Amino acid sequence: MIPEATVALFHAVGQPFDICVIPKPVAGPGEMIVDVTGCTICGSDLHTCAGHRQVAVPTVLGHEVIGRVCEFGPEAPRTDFTGKPLSIGDRVTWSVAVNCGHCFFCNRGLPQKCERLLKYGHAKFDGRPDGGLTSVVVLRAGSAVFRIPDSLPDEVASPANCATATVVAALRVAETLAGQTALVQGAGMLGLTACAMLHTAGARVLCADPTPSRRELAKQFGAESAVSPEEVSEAAKVLTSGYGFDMAFEFSGAAAAMPAGLAAIRIGGTYVLAGAVFPGPSLPIDPEQFIRRHLRLFGIHNYTPTDLGDALSFLDSHPEYPFASLVSKWFPLSDVDAAFAHARSPGVLRVGVRPSC
Repeated sequence: MIPEATVALFHAVGQPFDICVIPKPVAGPGEMIVDVTGCTICGSDLHTCAGHRQVAVPTVLGHEVIGRVCEFGPEAPRTDFTGKPLSIGDRVTWSVAVNCGHCFFCNRGLPQKCERLLKYGHAKFDGRPDGGLTSVVVLRAGSAVFRIPDSLPDEVASPANCATATVVAALRVAETLAGQTALVQGAGMLGLTACAMLHTAGARVLCADPTPSRRELAKQFGAESAVSPEEVSEAAKVLTSGYGFDMAFEFSGAAAAMPAGLAAIRIGGTYVLAGAVFPGPSLPIDPEQFIRRHLRLFGIHNYTPTDLGDALSFLDSHPEYPFASLVSKWFPLSDVDAAFAHARSPGVLRVGVRPSC
């Protein structure tokens, strides 16, 4: 009997996922086959299903995915990105993007913008699944693969190759964190992760979010205080002695938050935008204010493979933060429509999908 795999195909906004069975792929040169053990639903997956982001269809969504190696193709590496040995059965995750390593952008430290980029969970389905809403994933040649520490549960490890690694990339822009004051806008998965990383690095953190329950969560993840967006200006006076924040990070994607974030940073401060990953209103900017206040504005999209390694190390080293609690429920792949419906519920941060539950 020919081995089989199950995939959930996304065809169009408003249509249910198409659950279908295909022949299990065979690893080609430099490739690996991974049996999926879990995939969490990212906000960008929800944006795609709602029509806010365009993708080639049909596609297998899901990029916050983990699994176990089940096959090595010819010439596939037997070590992970850090040099650790890889064997059949090892639990792994991988960078959301595969880059060529030698194009214009790869040579300039932006492998996530490679001219030949392949993004897991974003490409048109070609019969060989690359998204996480499936029972198997084909890891293409050149993928940055990482062994997952045994100490990390699926609930913590699965979001690492999107949310956690993206936050690492965003914080790297700020360079110095210890002793700094930081505003985090949005207490979703990225914002909570940023609170934890900033607190661990020695920064004083104010988190802004309109939802009271999320503000309470931010305090569990290291925020010194958490307020509604309308209260940021007054709270900043207390936390920064009136100077403004050394840095601010926008993870909510809300256009209304951005002018407030710019206004909240001090002279010489840094503002990092990472949340608005779908089209929205333009951001009004006064060039004179940027000049006179010596401001720095950065945009961060995706991350480098090294960022994913640092993300896994952080999660493994800091079990004191309740990351596992952020994945509220797991659904079987056969019930993926219910998983997406639940993921849209108020207060839900992450929902997981497994081939079977």
